[in-house]
Amino acid sequence: MNTEFMKGVVVPIVTPIDENEKVDEKLMREQTEYVISHGMHGILAFGSNGEFFQAEEDEMERTLEIIIDQTNKRVPVYFGIGAINTKKCIRLAKMAVSKGADAVSILQPMFLKPSERELFNHFKAIAEAVPETPVLIYNNPGRVGYGLTAAFVDRLAHEVPNIVGMKDTSGDITLTEECIRRTRDIDFKVFGGKDTLLYASLCVGAAGGVCTAGNFMPELIGDVYEKFAAGDLKGSLEAQFKLNPVRLSMDLVPFPNAAKDMIRLEGREAGVPYLPGLPTEEGPQLEAMRKAMKEAGLI
Repeated sequence: MNTEFMKGVVVPIVTPIDENEKVDEKLMREQTEYVISHGMHGILAFGSNGEFFQAEEDEMERTLEIIIDQTNKRVPVYFGIGAINTKKCIRLAKMAVSKGADAVSILQPMFLKPSERELFNHFKAIAEAVPETPVLIYNNPGRVGYGLTAAFVDRLAHEVPNIVGMKDTSGDITLTEECIRRTRDIDFKVFGGKDTLLYASLCVGAAGGVCTAGNFMPELIGDVYEKFAAGDLKGSLEAQFKLNPVRLSMDLVPFPNAAKDMIRLEGREAGVPYLPGLPTEEGPQLEAMRKAMKEAGLI
């Protein structure tokens, strides 16, 4: 199975919506074009910052169609799946593949506390439903309440042929490194999931990162990867240091509103968050984000 395209900075693209919570096709196309034209290496539709947990299935399908059409094979398109129910995840995976997604990404089920057997069967069933499609697993313990162990990732990687990589948003570099070490015999692709740790993830062998920053500072997050790949470790680290204050300022407002706030601060538009989320009002939080962006030369 070809996984050569799985590298670089993949953007969990925001989902612009209108007042009726329908995807705004014009803004979706503009945002897709923006990240491609600014050097991003892939697009993840309905990652966490794409608000997968809010969107209806028909809107997911329509949005994916728009992204794939606009992308026109210039970069790979991944589709994020975060449903709890295994059958629903299978349905979403099959839909994504039928529409032309290059790969799917599967988050461990939130709210539940599954046994290892249950969790293994969940990932395996979804992957086996799309056997010719590369599958990434997505470890996000901060959002779902529990994490994947390196031993569990190792088992999935070696026992399910088309589970070929993962996104690790644990923030635990030892875990990221262990997942890479244990699976290096099969070229398993591990992506860092924390924008602030992209450089560190690359240092331990990550293939790249799935980075929200690509939505509003693609050239800067791209610099971290491109300079590292070119052997300019000092330049890569400096780009990381320049990026971090902007990314950390996003924690001042409720998730996932900040990515769309940042886009708006740049003078572009990405719609509003799904309710109950609201755009951040003028005040100390938004001012701190604006200040961080100005200091980084983004506005």
